[in-house]
Amino acid sequence: MTPVRTSDGYTLHAESDGSGPAILFLHEFAGDHRMWAEQVAALRGEYRCITFAARGYPPSDVPQDQSAYSHVHATDDAIAVLDAFGVRRAHIVGLSMGGFTALQLGIRHPDRVDSLLVSSAGSGASPQQRAEFLANARATAEAFRREGTPAVADRMALGPARIQLLRKNRPLWERFRAQLAEHSAEGMAFTVLGVQHARPSLWDIVDELRAITAPTLVLNGDEDEAVLDAGLLLKRTIPSAGLQIVPNSGHLLNLEDPEQYTGIVRSFLRAAAAGAWPRRDPRSLAVGGLGVAEQGRAARRPRLG
Repeated sequence: MTPVRTSDGYTLHAESDGSGPAILFLHEFAGDHRMWAEQVAALRGEYRCITFAARGYPPSDVPQDQSAYSHVHATDDAIAVLDAFGVRRAHIVGLSMGGFTALQLGIRHPDRVDSLLVSSAGSGASPQQRAEFLANARATAEAFRREGTPAVADRMALGPARIQLLRKNRPLWERFRAQLAEHSAEGMAFTVLGVQHARPSLWDIVDELRAITAPTLVLNGDEDEAVLDAGLLLKRTIPSAGLQIVPNSGHLLNLEDPEQYTGIVRSFLRAAAAGAWPRRDPRSLAVGGLGVAEQGRAARRPRLG
């Protein structure tokens, strides 16, 4: 374990295990650094696996100032962790809230990123979901402060995109629920308001997403309704993005089937490292039936320059 000092003076709990090219794992809102245990155990023989608890998640500091929580702080904290371990570049694997941070790293720090694996990201981003998501975020913060984390954890663990974990892997669902119940109620409330509620919608940053150059894999479960539209947006916007949908799966893909998830991570990282992950051919963006008319129109287009 290495204590990491953030740019604004807080301390984060971070761990590094294994050797080789670095992977930085970024956890979701309801999880923490421990949610990656299966992936770390499977990959530490090939990679240096770095995990950390975000600010607001003990044993990291829990700042008592709402202004200390934002998606910008989350991105800066990820860079502080890499710096503390002397890692210049890393593969980034993020889930949900961590997936949003992964995208921000690809936007703001492309020189620190070897690849991006973005899982289950984009809840509440689509215009159709936005108002309901923001209202739910405020209600969630209030519930954490009024009822305490254990009571909220019981309900959150049975959410519509988490019941798949209960069905597939009850022992890991029990562990997930128990670890969530240990979180700081204040830290969770600050995080949901400062990071989840205040972050921009993916639809509002499409120009920034379009500039991402790192090999990117967007990975979603087909029963995680809140992120399916966002996954399509990311595929259509990031030139280097591939999209993979896992059937009969929800939000916590790395826990529902750890072996499958780890295999996807390993295959993607190998392709990215080998330079075998392509950028999308712009001609594939045409919407049509057989493609003949689209090719004809493209052929008749005047050349530029």
